Amino acid sequence: MLIHIGYELIFEIPSPVPMMLMLYTHPDHAGRLRQPERLQIEPATPVDEFTDWFGNHAARLLAPQGKLRIYYDNVIEDSGEPEPRISGARLHSVDQLPRECLQFLLASRYCEVDRMLEMAWDLFGKTPPTWERVQAVMDWVHANVKFGYEFARPTKTAFDMCGERQGVCRDFQHLAITLLRALNVPARYATGYLGDIGVPPAPFPMDFSAWFEVYLGGQWYTLDARHNEPRIGRILQARGRDAVDVALTTSFGSARLDKFNVWTDELKY
Repeated sequence: MLIHIGYELIFEIPSPVPMMLMLYTHPDHAGRLRQPERLQIEPATPVDEFTDWFGNHAARLLAPQGKLRIYYDNVIEDSGEPEPRISGARLHSVDQLPRECLQFLLASRYCEVDRMLEMAWDLFGKTPPTWERVQAVMDWVHANVKFGYEFARPTKTAFDMCGERQGVCRDFQHLAITLLRALNVPARYATGYLGDIGVPPAPFPMDFSAWFEVYLGGQWYTLDARHNEPRIGRILQARGRDAVDVALTTSFGSARLDKFNVWTDELKY
């Protein structure tokens, strides 16, 4: 399967401002791209590409005053198969985990593990200490949180979600990640493209999506507390502890987003 991916972002920049970008395909997926990756920046601006501390392909630039357009367009190959399920995967004890997993057990900006320890064990402490515990968390978050773009708030944390029970895709993932970390299951935040491939079209404008990855049975599995079903054609851009680490753009000063357009479409011949 081939998937057409891309985006157009337009910012109004009142005065020159440094920006960090997390807008590339993740190196784990980049080998399936049909064309070399290149961001089109208007006006032409030097771009410094680098690999960040989580292994993501990132960049930085000094955005000039005025309108800044960032455009990307590419085609990527995909297996066309749904993501693997976690059924039967082994749950590790903390002492058995690889060292690199340990940071994904700790609290982070949007995932206040310490504040939700008691709640997590009250809700899920009696579930089998297997993959079924992870699935129980997924089922609970999916059933107890209402989705809506009108519920978005950049400061909303997992603890906030316990009271509000409504949010956007990143809020679903932050809540699930926090509960799992409290249960000693490594979980990390992820973001990228997720089109309506193999499912009925959603009645919302196309957007980048959030999901998360959980470490079971010696590998990382992709999970999504909002949809709670394996999907086709999910394309990773970046991973981190939570949404702070994978913000699409970070401006170190004022920058107003005037246009945001994303596409992820299966190519049919």
